Amino acid sequence: MAVTGPAELLATWEAGLARQGSGRALLLHRAARPGAGTDELLSVPLGERAADLFALRRALFGDRMEVRADCADADCGAAMEFELDAGALGAARPQVPEGGLRVEEGEWAVRFRLPAPADLAAVSAAAVGPEDARRLLGARCLRSAVRGGREATEEEIAALPDAVLKRFAAEAERADPAAELTLNIACPECGAATPAELDIAAYLWTELDAWARDVLLDVHLLASAYGWSEDRILALSPLRRRYYLELCADA
Repeated sequence: MAVTGPAELLATWEAGLARQGSGRALLLHRAARPGAGTDELLSVPLGERAADLFALRRALFGDRMEVRADCADADCGAAMEFELDAGALGAARPQVPEGGLRVEEGEWAVRFRLPAPADLAAVSAAAVGPEDARRLLGARCLRSAVRGGREATEEEIAALPDAVLKRFAAEAERADPAAELTLNIACPECGAATPAELDIAAYLWTELDAWARDVLLDVHLLASAYGWSEDRILALSPLRRRYYLELCADA
C-alpha cells in the first residue's frame, strides 16, 4: 500500500472532525483506497473494509497495536493492557461462494450478499430494535428468494421467517469473520474472560487524531522558529523534522 502523505492525512483528519463514526470510517477507507469512489467504498463487504483499514494502520503506525480494557468481572474490574498484531488481524478477507450466500430453511431457498457499510448505515439510521434491524439488513442484502420451488412474492419476502434471517446472519459471520472482531481477553488478575469488540475504524481514528495534533504542534514550533510554511515543514521527513525541533529546544 502506498502511504498517504502527511498533507493528505491532515486533510482527512480535518474533514473527520465534523463527522462521527460512519463518516470517519468512510474517510479512512478513502485514504486506504485513494482511487475508489464513495459508492464503491460503501458497497464492499465489511470484512474487506476492515482489512483495508488494518493495512492502512500498518502503513502509518506499524503492526503493534496496544489495547486497554477493564475486566468484566464485577469483583475484579482490573485494568488490562495487551498487544495485538495488525498484520494478523487484517489477514482475513471475506470468502463468498459464487452466487452469494445460499440459505435453505424449510420450503425456502434464499440467496444473500454480504452486508456492506451502506447497509449498516441504513439500519442505524432507521433506529429500530434488534429484530427489525435483522429484518431490514436481510431485506437490503437479499438477492433472490424461492419458496416451495417458485419465486417468492414481494409480500412473502417481506415476511421472511426469522429462522431464515438467523441462518443468513450465521452464514454471513462464517463467510466474513472480520466484519465484527470480538476478542476474548483473559484477565491476568482473576482469569475471567472479557469480551472486547475491536472497531478498527474508531481505533485508527483515535491514533490519527493524536498524530495530527502532534504534527500541527511541530508545524507551529518550526514555523515560529524558521518562518517556514506548513507545506515546507510537512515535506520534511519525520527524522529531519525531529532534528530541527531538537535544535530549537537547544537554542
